[in-house]
Amino acid sequence: MLLVIDVGNTNIVMGVFDKDRLVQNWRIRTEYNTTEDEFSVLAVGLFTQSQIAFSDVEKVVISCVMPPMVTILDSFSRKYMGRAPHWIDAKSYPAMPILYHNPNEVGADRIVNAVGAYARYRTALIVIDFGTATTFDVISAQGQYLGGAISPGIGISAEALFARASKLPRVEIFQPPSRVVGKDTIGSIQSGIIFGYAGLVDGMVQRIQAEMNTQCKVIATGGLASLIQHAASSIEAVEPNLTLEGLKIIASRL
Repeated sequence: MLLVIDVGNTNIVMGVFDKDRLVQNWRIRTEYNTTEDEFSVLAVGLFTQSQIAFSDVEKVVISCVMPPMVTILDSFSRKYMGRAPHWIDAKSYPAMPILYHNPNEVGADRIVNAVGAYARYRTALIVIDFGTATTFDVISAQGQYLGGAISPGIGISAEALFARASKLPRVEIFQPPSRVVGKDTIGSIQSGIIFGYAGLVDGMVQRIQAEMNTQCKVIATGGLASLIQHAASSIEAVEPNLTLEGLKIIASRL
């Protein structure tokens, strides 16, 4: 079996594959103050519930954008999985040329998403990941990683609003409001955040496609992808396991 781990600033997503089949996956909070032993206790609990043993895992592949987690997960893998993990970087998947000025600047999560998306669709793509940051990654029809854009994520933008505007209440943003013109403060905040981000997404997609002079397929992933899909007109599909699929594809080449 293959264990894949994607470490984000807010969450860690783990998945176990048996060949091409995703057996199980989990999402946990990123705790960079933990130790390899504490992480093992958590992982053992998750594996046990799914009737998977550490000894079943033959390879560990990790993408990480949180440097403090590198030492922790490297030690965890060596100590408890009995093997050194493979870390994703710009050289991990030569089949996808990275056309950044400095390919090493591209986050491992963005590389993995691009690989997973192109393997599935084999066309020009815009991949939007709604995480701590909202990232736009652009892939050519020939499978080249062209670059992209990064904007503040929905969650941290909302937190900044609540923190700096003392009279505004915290509101839930897990479903789009029924109308754009809010009739109370909560509805107005929900509209501004959700439809505002939908406008950001549609506007960025329009600008990217105009610059490329190409009609791209637009797919989304990340925790709030389904929410924004209902508010934005440009998102054609949501792929919740895109990152895990991309890690699996890269693992097959390692």
